[in-house]
Amino acid sequence: MNSILSLRHYSHDLIAHSHEHAQLVFGLSGTLDFDVAGRGARVVRQTVAVVPAGTHHACGSPSGSHCLVLDVPTEDWLRQSLGRHADASLRLLDLPGARLLSPAQSQLVGWLAASPVNDDVIARQGAALLLASLVGEPRSLAETQRLPMAALDAHIDRHVTHPLQVADLARLCGLSAARFHARFLAEVGQTPMDYVRSRRLNLGRQLLLDSHLPVGEIAARVGYASQSAFTAALSRTYGVTPRELRDKRRE
Repeated sequence: MNSILSLRHYSHDLIAHSHEHAQLVFGLSGTLDFDVAGRGARVVRQTVAVVPAGTHHACGSPSGSHCLVLDVPTEDWLRQSLGRHADASLRLLDLPGARLLSPAQSQLVGWLAASPVNDDVIARQGAALLLASLVGEPRSLAETQRLPMAALDAHIDRHVTHPLQVADLARLCGLSAARFHARFLAEVGQTPMDYVRSRRLNLGRQLLLDSHLPVGEIAARVGYASQSAFTAALSRTYGVTPRELRDKRRE
């Protein structure tokens, strides 16, 4: 282990290994797919992945990802640097997976990422501040619970013919639109609007398979402005036109 803090760029190349120290990976830009001890996670802006010491993990980023990495030194360093926060920090570092950052924590990550993290004083003090912030800030119930996907799916299905906005879905969760967008991307791996489009298209696909409704009527029922727009989306996603899909069903 070299510096406590470092800036790293991840590419599509898969990295798979383990190390004796715990590690925190803070997303700055792009998306980093993580697997820690068999648990999948996605590191994006405003999230951090926790890699416990000695835990096998793999990561890769098809489109590239930039991250701030904290390689945690020894337990003695933790106790000397964090004082009363040390025990809580040790418990945090034993829990693999990703978690969301608060706006204040994200600002601290951004400030450190723009600082000379190769400076030993900045690295040591910055790492201590990050770890203390992760265990020292109480989080609301809305922040600790997962998103209510069943309720979101039901709302999308009920309003499938109407234009939906991120703010409409965010209100169901008691979150701001920006916070909801970040949490949804971290938990689901898609933006909210990409998810809405995927769900609408899948509903249309099921209607094609399960009914004899005209394609134009199905397109309207699932919120597409025209039959051609629905056909283009279906072909792009599933590789078949509505007619070809129905022909395959009959076969």
